[in-house]
Amino acid sequence: MKIKGPFLAMGTERLVLAYPTLDDCAAVLEYRKLNRDHLSAWEPLRSEEFYTTSSVELQMHDLVAQIANGTVVHWLIKRHGSLEVIGQCGFTNIVYGPFQACHLGFSLGQRHQGSGLMFEALKTAIPSVFQTHGLHRIMANYQPENRRSEILLQRLGFEREGLAKSYLKINGRWSDHVLTSLINPRTIED
Repeated sequence: MKIKGPFLAMGTERLVLAYPTLDDCAAVLEYRKLNRDHLSAWEPLRSEEFYTTSSVELQMHDLVAQIANGTVVHWLIKRHGSLEVIGQCGFTNIVYGPFQACHLGFSLGQRHQGSGLMFEALKTAIPSVFQTHGLHRIMANYQPENRRSEILLQRLGFEREGLAKSYLKINGRWSDHVLTSLINPRTIED
């Protein structure tokens, strides 16, 4: 199923969520560099190549193609009136048919932590993904020691479904993850 009428950009009170374009490469690279240490505990090990213009350009090309074929929804998060990327949220592994689900991933720059910006962004993004893509379930997983993600997902209504041992290789080691999901209230009766 292809994306039907995607929201290329959406606004909240303080933010703009925009689909990435090749024009965003410099801002994405700056985001990566600024938050390299901050995000390293929650991401796979990154090579030096990850922090180069060519790597970002290649990823942006891939991301734009995945968005076009309907397997990914990805927004860059910016403040109104600014080109600076302060965060990202992505809905990946979109599967249709009887599953109708995806995975949610997100990150926010270190200096923007604790201000409710990711909650604000996801409160807008999640209903859009449910409505536009007709999905039944969004899954989000976090490391048990990541209290910020745990609290955020609880506030958004995600429910804990279990613990996956050695789930993902994060920062060079296999890490347990708490599995959560949010069911689309519009599809419960379907």
